[in-house]
Amino acid sequence: MKLEVLFTPAEFATLASRDLRETACVVFDVLRATSTFATALHNGAKEIIPVCEISEALEIRKSRPEVLLGGERDGVKISADGIDFDLGNSPREYTREKVRDKTIVSTTTNGTRALHACAGAKTVLAASFLNLGATAEFLRWKKFAAILLVCAGTGENAALEDTLAAGALCEILSGGFGAGANPASVETARRAYAQAKSNLAGAMRDSDNARRLLANPALRDDVAFCLQRDICPLVARMDANGAIQSG
Repeated sequence: MKLEVLFTPAEFATLASRDLRETACVVFDVLRATSTFATALHNGAKEIIPVCEISEALEIRKSRPEVLLGGERDGVKISADGIDFDLGNSPREYTREKVRDKTIVSTTTNGTRALHACAGAKTVLAASFLNLGATAEFLRWKKFAAILLVCAGTGENAALEDTLAAGALCEILSGGFGAGANPASVETARRAYAQAKSNLAGAMRDSDNARRLLANPALRDDVAFCLQRDICPLVARMDANGAIQSG
């Protein structure tokens, strides 16, 4: 088995030319898309449909008025073409009362883009600290030939929180891979997590996304929420039609 980590959105373009048919891609957007998806599914959402553009979300709403629209631009809830989205990108918004049995169409700055970049993979998972253990167990059980951890990043740069979550998963999985199977990217992620894991909240002070959220009184609690470990014991898996479901 081969394990690899991509750290920046600049690397998304390379995925189109790679043969991912035997690869499981695991996408991390810890602050906050993949944390939000795990929370929504844990609270009973039927599925999440990630789309790259606001216009795509609005088109789906036209034909399916029952769906909820969620997501963000510049970290805040979207309002476009006279339509206010039902939800932003804070996992704390996605309560059981709001999302149970609902289909959610979501568009975010980086996370949904990263998921679509992995569309050619055998399996695509949305992962976070919230569902890390379940994700690792699934990957071990399925015994994929290759696992590619894709960090959504922030803007066009690496995001520390995604690197740390990828490193945490590398730490869990490392015993299942043979010598020489892991490139330098795995060690980079593992070492970053090893240095930070005793105080993840403190490490987040160096994260651009966390600083932006912490400066917003309405969103600052998202940081601590997204650093919780394994409170959503589920696998968030994207099906062939592009919908993310639990299972």
